[in-house]
Amino acid sequence: MPLTVIVGGQFGSEGKGKVTSYLALRDNVDIVVRCGGPNSGHTVDVEGQRYELRSLPAGFINPGTRLLLAAGCLINPEILLTEIKSTGTDPKRVGIDPHAGIISPSEGEEEAELRLRERLGSTLSGTGMGVANRVLRKSDFKLAKDVPELREYLTDVSEEVNQAVDKNGKVLVEGTQGFGLSVYHSPHYPHATSRDTTASGFLSEVGVSPRVVTDIIMAIRTFPIRVAGNSGPLKDEITWEELRERSGYPTDIREYTTTTKKLRRVGLFDLELVQRAALVNRPTQIALHGGDYLSYSNKSVDCYEELDSVSRDFLAYLYAGLSIPIQIVGTGPANNEVVDRGKP
Repeated sequence: MPLTVIVGGQFGSEGKGKVTSYLALRDNVDIVVRCGGPNSGHTVDVEGQRYELRSLPAGFINPGTRLLLAAGCLINPEILLTEIKSTGTDPKRVGIDPHAGIISPSEGEEEAELRLRERLGSTLSGTGMGVANRVLRKSDFKLAKDVPELREYLTDVSEEVNQAVDKNGKVLVEGTQGFGLSVYHSPHYPHATSRDTTASGFLSEVGVSPRVVTDIIMAIRTFPIRVAGNSGPLKDEITWEELRERSGYPTDIREYTTTTKKLRRVGLFDLELVQRAALVNRPTQIALHGGDYLSYSNKSVDCYEELDSVSRDFLAYLYAGLSIPIQIVGTGPANNEVVDRGKP
């Protein structure tokens, strides 16, 4: 703090929503800024309630946190307004930059016509088409300031964030997707998303200088995933049944994407990809999720000493390969299922 950026180090679904919501409560964060679009979901699992968010910042669970959507966001108003209502969030807490882009189901239909799902595993949310329409400066492309139902939320996000930083406020920038999906840096282009997914890219979307960043937290998984279909290579891909057998989980552990509800693909840990993500993002700490996938004996553990020896060996292997402190270890999907080695 005062400004922390949360990024993904693999192919998305690394637990960025959990990290954001956890820190929003732990550090009583003043502002959480969401980047990206509704093509990716962030999950918050707290007190037995599971929230799957595609637009609203995951910091909503702290009632004192201001929730902002950056100028670089693509927004489907129907999705956002539904999330504000379903989470019981006070609309006065939400701010949208007037220059955020607007998308609707029609952009998703355009993506379907281009066969983006068959070609690239696209979620067909319309986000990629929205990015393209914005770049093309199409006359019918709308910004948030052009949508009457969003006018009450409009605010200069860059100004709010910079003023908060100048006053030593606590700000989280909630990135989207993962390094392996960056349209610029993915090793598997064109099997990538429509935007840059690095810390630098998110700062650009918000409108804040890299000079004010104090921490970059890179979230990664013990077993990385990709979305279903022809979404691109996944090194050492395995089945969920294999992972369940490895971990000793007594229940089904199959995961489905938030946006399309399709079964995710899963693979073994790829240190080379994470090292590349660390080189570009320069994280100050790692948040590792899936300690319970290394061994079910770690489920719900909240103390490092209680992790099994296999997991402690994996943490040592990861630190040897990255030389970056591993401060958070997730031991289940819920917010309280976490080993927090950096807790004050």
